[in-house]
Amino acid sequence: MTATHAMPAAQANASAIAHATRVLASLKPGLHADTALRNYFAYWHRIGPREKRAIASATFVYFRWLQWLDRRASPQKQIAAALELQARFDANPASIKTEALAALAVPEWTRGELIAPAWPAETLRLLQRDPALWIRAQAATAAALAKNFSLQPSGFSLRPEQACPTAFRYTGANDLFLTPEFHQGLFEIQDIASQLVGHACAPSAEQTWWDACAGEGGKTLHLADLMRNKGLIWASDRSFRRLQSLKRRAARARVFNYRAIAWDGSEKLPTKTKFDGVLLDAPCSGLGTWRRNPHARWTTTPGDARELAATQAQLLARVAPALKPGGRLVYAVCTLTRGETTGVADAFTAAHPEFAPAPVFAGADARAQVAIWPHELDGNGMFIAAWRREMPSRKIPSREISNFETPNPK
Repeated sequence: MTATHAMPAAQANASAIAHATRVLASLKPGLHADTALRNYFAYWHRIGPREKRAIASATFVYFRWLQWLDRRASPQKQIAAALELQARFDANPASIKTEALAALAVPEWTRGELIAPAWPAETLRLLQRDPALWIRAQAATAAALAKNFSLQPSGFSLRPEQACPTAFRYTGANDLFLTPEFHQGLFEIQDIASQLVGHACAPSAEQTWWDACAGEGGKTLHLADLMRNKGLIWASDRSFRRLQSLKRRAARARVFNYRAIAWDGSEKLPTKTKFDGVLLDAPCSGLGTWRRNPHARWTTTPGDARELAATQAQLLARVAPALKPGGRLVYAVCTLTRGETTGVADAFTAAHPEFAPAPVFAGADARAQVAIWPHELDGNGMFIAAWRREMPSRKIPSREISNFETPNPK
């Protein structure tokens, strides 16, 4: 069957289940479902976009409802049962009790590791739904793009007088990657929580920033837009492939105020430049992305979280000296474990008295640490902390002290 031929719903569902079964069979340690799906679609390149979405959905639904399934049944029957559970839940969320979600939707080990006493019920319910699709429009064309695509604004305000004007939720059925607007670089697919990290940095056009773990450049491009394509951004990552993707995305978005450079996280920094701001969007256990990547719920371990917390602390200590006095340091992770969030941030504050905690967002909310749960914004979970490097106090030379005159007591 090619993409141009339609099929009845029941047959399409059976086809998606058959394909999803093959995707599951291809999984092995170290290979996540999203990568397995990309590999599968690269091989079955004649599958159309609609059927790809159905296959991906069946695969992710299986992992979303994994603990409810009869593991003795065939993979096909398990996927079918998961799809039935999803349909029932979507029609009536109350059909699945909160207690059942707390016990079965997330692994037991998370209960003692979270930044909060327990998973919020609203987040548990959101984890069982398809993720929202968020767009970050370029500031100069956001209004026109929203009108053309009938986009819904985020409704989230960084402070009462200023909303988040470039964040939009997309609810249409078109493949956005095929639109002329995407190829013209007018928008990026970027989760709302990730967009908030850029606003937490709050860079200005005359500054120099370092995106230390830039990955494929989503936050680099956002910083560039906030800086109006002025100033300079250093973007580093240990992966050459990700840096090449960053360069392609930057070219499409017509972003030119950046330099991409390799950095493996070692003590030897990629440049001797001193920065007005550093963003460390560190590698993490990713609990905040489990709605988008339900397979990771069952492959991530508490040992992973502990090892990553040690890596995060090390990276934070290594990037800190690159800041100018008065510079801003922003730490972000898309996870919600205590060890990777407040644990890392509090330890850094205690070990570095030259860094003072600073408000994450400008305005009345002066918190230096902000935890965002998925249900709060209909996006990923995120933790953000911020500091300001203190200005060094001037030490008076001893010869100046000796020259001070004793005040006349009269």
